[in-house]
Amino acid sequence: MGQAASAAAVLLAAGTPGKRFALENSRILIHQPSASGEGQSSDIEIQAREILRMRSLLERMLATHTGKKEEDIRKDIERDKIFSADEAKEYGLIDEVIKTRKSSWLATTR
Repeated sequence: MGQAASAAAVLLAAGTPGKRFALENSRILIHQPSASGEGQSSDIEIQAREILRMRSLLERMLATHTGKKEEDIRKDIERDKIFSADEAKEYGLIDEVIKTRKSSWLATTR
């Protein structure tokens, strides 16, 4: 069982097309950026602007690598969205689900 969550899910989606794999019991999680704010109101405002900038960038990157529309990504990351390996393949985050490590593409290319 494995997991690619948050930024790791973005890295997975941005992998070389055709070589983005997940084991069948893996889960992949995407969500909007978050942060906790402290300090003066001007500091919190700076942090809020940065979170919004990061969210926009995240939406564009996931749309690029999954083939989904940015509007769909925006809705999907409003709350945590957790995918099984099969669901991640259907969504476009990965290309193949590996049933066993022994039969995987990786095992045959070593």
